[in-house]
Amino acid sequence: MPSTHHPLRLPPSLTALGLCALLFAGCADKHSARSAPPPLPVQVAKAEVRTLPRTLELIGTVQPLRTVAVKSQVDGVIATVHFREGDEVKPGDLLVTLDRRPFENTLRIARAELADAQAEADRAAADAARAAALEQQAAVSKEQFSQLLTRAATTRTLVCSREASVANAELQLGYTEIRAPIGGRTGELRLHEGALVRANDSGTGLVTINQLDPIAVAFAVPESSLDAVRAAAAAGVATVSVRSRGGAAEPRTGVPSFFDNAVDPATGTILLKAELPNADHAFWPGRFVDVSLVLGADSGLVVPAAAVQQGQKGPQVFVVQPDKTVALRPVVVARTSGALTLLASGVQPGETVVLEGQFRLVPG
Repeated sequence: MPSTHHPLRLPPSLTALGLCALLFAGCADKHSARSAPPPLPVQVAKAEVRTLPRTLELIGTVQPLRTVAVKSQVDGVIATVHFREGDEVKPGDLLVTLDRRPFENTLRIARAELADAQAEADRAAADAARAAALEQQAAVSKEQFSQLLTRAATTRTLVCSREASVANAELQLGYTEIRAPIGGRTGELRLHEGALVRANDSGTGLVTINQLDPIAVAFAVPESSLDAVRAAAAAGVATVSVRSRGGAAEPRTGVPSFFDNAVDPATGTILLKAELPNADHAFWPGRFVDVSLVLGADSGLVVPAAAVQQGQKGPQVFVVQPDKTVALRPVVVARTSGALTLLASGVQPGETVVLEGQFRLVPG
């Protein structure tokens, strides 16, 4: 007889139990995978107690401390130029010599006129002296004696006038040597040998000299900060740190040396200046620079400014817990200076805060 095979049939209750077990096992695996996400890489920093300066970040302009447009004080022709454009000069250095001959001739004429007036005055004085002796003997009339005294006084006055003419001619001759009134760096020479110059020409002059060491930096401060700036300057704590925008020069430090006498109503700012050392001429007139005006300092808990984010309820930071999870903390910001933020509350010294990667984090 052929054998008959019957398939094994499980009771319906057992079949349903097996399916539930399989489904439960699958759900448990998925839940386990969701409850243990992989670690997220972030950048962190420690919160620490530090002194944070109170600063105003401004834009300034470099200006020469003194600038002079050199002009001729007499009409004349340039005979010799004694410097090259861009030279460093000292006060009193000879820059330009004008043709001296016309002024020397004028001086000779003035001296000759002085000698003639002096001789006339000596003769008039002698005549007056003789007339005085004769007047006592009644040998000369009072009218003649008065005329001789008047002539003596007139010739003395003429001598004084001729002496002034000689002094003026000497002065004019001295003006043919044009010297540097200040020390500094010369600019472009606008007239050369053979050119005719006019006294106190309304133009820009022969050359401009800028004093580069020390040098000045001008910057505008908002009127809302004027009281704080004045208070810091009066207390002697206001300092100015200047950085070149190219970063080629080291920052220079000075103090506010000038406050303008009025706020500009058009811009709502007031002009300040600071004087800085510039022996290497790293700061050049006309350039824009970054200015940090320090008005004092505050001590407190400081975190990098990148750690503070703006949430729906205000400023907040992510704090790393000992188990490598994060907690979201609301904080109170006192103020921010550059890349650092001073916190009034919310974080304890030594706690670790997250700087980068916050957008992928959730509490826990």
